[in-house]
Amino acid sequence: MKIELKNIICTTDFSDFSNHAIPFGIALAKEFGAKLYLCHVIDISSVAMYGEGFLEPLDRETRITDYAHEDLRRLIGDQPVDWEPLIMVGHTAGEIARLAEEKDADLVVSATHGRSGLKRLVLGSVTERLMRTLPCPLLAVRSPEQNLAASMNKEIRFQRILVGCDFSPDSDLTFQYGLSLAQEFQSEVHLAHVIEPPVYKDLLRPTLEEKEGFQQDLRKKLNEKLTGMVPEEVHNWCTSKTTLLAGQPHEELTKYAVVHNVDLIVLGVRGHSLVETLFVGSTTDRVVREAPCPVLSVRPTAKSARLA
Repeated sequence: MKIELKNIICTTDFSDFSNHAIPFGIALAKEFGAKLYLCHVIDISSVAMYGEGFLEPLDRETRITDYAHEDLRRLIGDQPVDWEPLIMVGHTAGEIARLAEEKDADLVVSATHGRSGLKRLVLGSVTERLMRTLPCPLLAVRSPEQNLAASMNKEIRFQRILVGCDFSPDSDLTFQYGLSLAQEFQSEVHLAHVIEPPVYKDLLRPTLEEKEGFQQDLRKKLNEKLTGMVPEEVHNWCTSKTTLLAGQPHEELTKYAVVHNVDLIVLGVRGHSLVETLFVGSTTDRVVREAPCPVLSVRPTAKSARLA
């Protein structure tokens, strides 16, 4: 099944890092002929960045909104794309999720600063909240540390797409998004499964021969399962590769993306409790913070269920 993108929301807070997501939103809107909503959420508690700290609340909100409209027009420039500004007041993640529902968005594009450690524990991440609240997939764009101006003008092409597969019931949906983007951009598709180290490795101590035989049999079955996920017709328009990795999933997927110069990683998202999210994080969270390229997170929603 081919996934269609008709409505795309691209967010920005007007920082250089955040603006780096805009070329991706524009490129996808052009490629799919989609409507692009360029979104900015005004946080009135942080008015200093707008230089309007001493106005009355209503006057302040009006001035900031006018400023935001001008900046969005400047950012979109003369790009030949059907677009509309969305400027709201409120909490960023909540407003973006609400707008995605209201506009029937098929994708949200947002930049991430790759925050980690104590700073992430205390402040949290808008990107990670969006992963678990949006009614559609999220493309998280990791902003480069340098050459931001140059990166804003580069052509966006997804020549190599890495799709992570854990054989869960949701893997098919993640694979559908990866294949659809690969078909649209005529990309090379890399389908990867990571064999995690056993948690209870000391409980059973097989002999060396038993261990090697088990690993060979396991890898053979996993390879067959991965290969079986790729439809025959895929080979008519792109090159597909399957690979088995071993280790911690976020580390192995990130390393693979670096070594193979991957342009996009597609992963599924599952819900976690508050404690798990803060102190452990999901594989997708960690890949977003470490990957050298954008990460598309796909979470089963009511909309994806209708697509399936």
